[in-house]
Amino acid sequence: MIGKDLQTHFAGKFIVLDGPDGCGKSTQVRLLVDWLKEQNVPTMSFRDPGDTIIGEKIRKILLSTKYRVMDTRTELLLYMASRAQLWSEKIAPVLREGNCVILDRWLSSTCAYQGLAGGFGIDKVIDIAQNCLERVWPDLTIILDIDAATGLERLPRELDRMEQKGELYHRNVREGFLQLADGRKDFVVVDAAGDIDTVHRNVIKKVETFFDAKH
Repeated sequence: MIGKDLQTHFAGKFIVLDGPDGCGKSTQVRLLVDWLKEQNVPTMSFRDPGDTIIGEKIRKILLSTKYRVMDTRTELLLYMASRAQLWSEKIAPVLREGNCVILDRWLSSTCAYQGLAGGFGIDKVIDIAQNCLERVWPDLTIILDIDAATGLERLPRELDRMEQKGELYHRNVREGFLQLADGRKDFVVVDAAGDIDTVHRNVIKKVETFFDAKH
């Protein structure tokens, strides 16, 4: 277990929660932020794409069903542009101040969606990221794993453009996340098929174990 001085332990740490649609990322981001704040850890959260004026405009384009003909390469570059703006405008300044940042999606999403499911190639996505992002990988990425059928069933609202791509596409998205996690020591996988509280407890365990092992 991590020691008592959590504020020092998590200062300047960059943690991402990611996974297939319907895995519960937004809920688990909120719960993790709440837990860290309860431990007196200064924490801020953002979503990718979004949370800047430029990023929100890009998000609307990416998710709008009006743009069904959008090419995978266009998706990739728009996501990367929003990410670059979010980093320089919001994330980097907050990390420099010693805050912990919890992010809803990051490069791992582009690797899974456009890289594997979209056929562009995970290695090619990473190569582009290394040439245009100041920070490619966070300190820790938590993949909330769920099968495509269950994830899509959890989406109660009208589906956005990415969510409408079909179960086969989303099965490949899941495979992309798992392939990426299998090859990186800064990734952990949490089973997201359980109830919200159980998943939250498992996320906390993974965070504590990962950062405890670093010290």
